[in-house]
Parts: sequence; structure tokens; C-alpha cells
Amino acid sequence: MTSKSPVALLPLLLFLVLFVGSGLWYQSQGVDFAFYQISAPVAILPAIALAIFLGKGQFNERIEVFIKGVGDNTIITMILIYLLAGAFASVAKSVGGVDATVNFGLSIIPASLLLPGLFVITAFVATSMGTSMGTIAAIAPIAIGVSEAADLPLLLTVGTVIGGAMFGDNLSIISDTTIAATRTQGCDMRDKFRMNFKIAMPAALLTLVWLYFQSSSATITDIQEYELIRVLPYVAVLGLAIAGVNVMLVLFSGIVLAGVIGLTMQADYSVASWSTDIYAGYTGMQEILILSLLIGGLAALMKTQGGLNWLVGAIEKIASALGAKAGSTRAGELSISAAVALTNLCTANNTVSILINGSVAKNIAQRYNVDPKRSASLLDIFSCVVQGILPYGAQILLASSLASVSPLALVGYVQYSWLLAAVGLLSIAFSWPKVAK
Repeated sequence: MTSKSPVALLPLLLFLVLFVGSGLWYQSQGVDFAFYQISAPVAILPAIALAIFLGKGQFNERIEVFIKGVGDNTIITMILIYLLAGAFASVAKSVGGVDATVNFGLSIIPASLLLPGLFVITAFVATSMGTSMGTIAAIAPIAIGVSEAADLPLLLTVGTVIGGAMFGDNLSIISDTTIAATRTQGCDMRDKFRMNFKIAMPAALLTLVWLYFQSSSATITDIQEYELIRVLPYVAVLGLAIAGVNVMLVLFSGIVLAGVIGLTMQADYSVASWSTDIYAGYTGMQEILILSLLIGGLAALMKTQGGLNWLVGAIEKIASALGAKAGSTRAGELSISAAVALTNLCTANNTVSILINGSVAKNIAQRYNVDPKRSASLLDIFSCVVQGILPYGAQILLASSLASVSPLALVGYVQYSWLLAAVGLLSIAFSWPKVAK
């Protein structure tokens, strides 16, 4: 059995101090691109060295644990999505897909509804395809174009996409987080969806109202001519995603379709140009790719050394103390929510966080009279809350890479995730919604 040790969490703290702390310091000095002075993939290296130093056993064994974390199935899957997403975005933009899609959208959506409309579309796609990553990869390039054409703040527009993607990921019945939450807690997806919906919808409605007022500054003065056929790659990607096709196959199909359009409609576009665009998309994902691999290894080391077990155990102790003073059900719900949120901070993966806390959450739920569908809902909600605002999480990193903005700067503009956290905490405080027996 893995031991429990708070010392195992020190590497994560060191990484955050180096990455966030250096960015804040350079910003205070008035340095341009402050958070790019020490990049995250470099800032994490001392943390990995510390984690390896703190480990027990032979040095080669610790390295093996790190390498297994780097090669984790979830991490490798994300890497492939990064590469395909970057390639698709690059090729589609090169053949005029972004410009055509943006101008088409501007021609049919009123300026005052651009941001709310973008949120609804993103939420629908994410709910249908069950992945926030695939949704962000497909829609973020379009959102960037809309931001430029309608004179909307780039961070706000991209943050809207991330919020919509997290809404869909949280509610979708085919999402990994939903499957993990319902299986570990032993409840039906339908029941968990209903419980989740009652909490997520108020947060979504508040987000839409806020976005409506933020869209008031949008100005559409000049809509350029466009060819609808150049919109086809995005339509195909969204359609295949909604149909439930594997996200990697969806993105690969988009790359092929966009390339064919370029080859047949642009005289100066050749197979060599297509290849160059694909590779440019790959290189654009370099930073996020490296960081994701290294975070996977660091998380594996901290888990093996007992850092995550200690974290969960500490929260259980706090829950027990609260249970003697406050309502036991409320204490149980808070402990489940805190456990998965803090674990997500350490692993930067909401599905993994749910799986790690699944058995613990079920045990807490039984001891504190928390209904299984309620515990499943809280696991999913608070893992998605953290994942949606985590500057080193996959969603923020992917969106910031596509938009060429600082992940830390983007965090404050994912309004839906912040509102979902507030509504989730209020639902615990007021024991709402009531659980139907």
C-alpha cells in the first residue's frame, strides 16, 4: 500500500512558485510577455528533479515511475489530439477556412449576441462529442477570427469557448468524466445528468447574461465576401464530432478535407504547401506537448510517493471534524468536492482526479449520507471547475497555444468555470437541489 506523505506535494508547489512567481515578478518589472520569460516546460524541471530526489528505492526505479507517467495512456492521447488539432487549425486557416467561417457567422448573428451565441454553440458541440479538448480544437480558431473581425477582446472570446467546452464536458453522457463519476459511485448516468444539470444550468444562464453585456462593445463594420465551401472543413469536423466519431479521426478528416479544398481551389497551394502547414501546426503545439508529458511524469511520482493519498486523507480528517459541528451530509459533500478539486490541482487531469477519488468519495458518501448521484455530480462538477481554470491544464494550454496568449492571463476570462464553482458551493451550503428518493 502506498504511504501518505505531504512532502511528496512539494514538487508541485515548487513548480507553481517558479512558473507563476516568476511571471508575476517580471510583470511587476514591466517586462513584456512576462509569463513567457521562464516557460512552463522549463519551470517544471526543478520540480521533477525534486520529486525524483524525494523518491524512495533505486534511482532507476524512480526514473521508471516518471517514464511510466509520461507514457500514460491519457497523456499520450492528449498529445495526439494536440498535434492533430494544431495541424487542422493551421491547414484550415491557410486555405481560408477561418476567414470564410468568421464572415459567414458575422453575417447571420447580431453583434450583441456574438459571445452568447459562441458559448451556446460550443456547449452544444462539447455535450454532443463528450470532449472539451476536441471542442476547443475545432472552435477556438473560429473564435479567434471572430474576435479580430468584431473587435472583441481576444482573451474574453477564447475564455467563452473554454467555458462552453467545460459545460458540455461536464454534462455529456459520453464524457470520460461522466463515465468515471457514475461508475465509481454506482449510479445511473441519467440520474447524475439531472442532478448536474440543475447546478450547471444556473451557472450557464448567468454566464450568458454576463456575455450579452460584454458583447455590447462588438462592432461589425465590414463583412468580407466568402465562399461557403471553405467553411466545409469546420462543418465536417463538428458534424462528425456530434455523430460520436473518435476525436482523432474527426481531426484527421478535417486536415484531409481542408487540404483537398486548398489543392483544388488555390492555384498556388501544393502538396508541399499542405505538408508545410501540417508541420507548422505540429510545431505550434510544441510547448503544450512537452509540458503535458512532463506533468504526467511529475503526477506519477507524487502519486507513488503518497502525496495524493495524504491529500485525500487530510480532507477526510477535516470532514470528520466538520461532521461533528455542521450537518453531516454537508460535511461529506464538501470533503468530496475538496478532495477531487485539490487532486486535480496535482494531476491536471479531471478524469484521473475522479478515478483517484472514486473509492474515497463513495466511502465518504456512505458515512455522511450523501446520495450516490449527488456524490457523482459533485465529483464531476468540481473536477471540471478546476480543469477549466488551471493554467497548466490541457484545456487552457491548448486554447492559449492556438490564440498565442498567456495561459495565466486566460484563466480570469473563463467566467463559466468561476460561476459554476460559486453555484456548486451554494448548492452544498443550502442543500440544493433536493435529492429525489
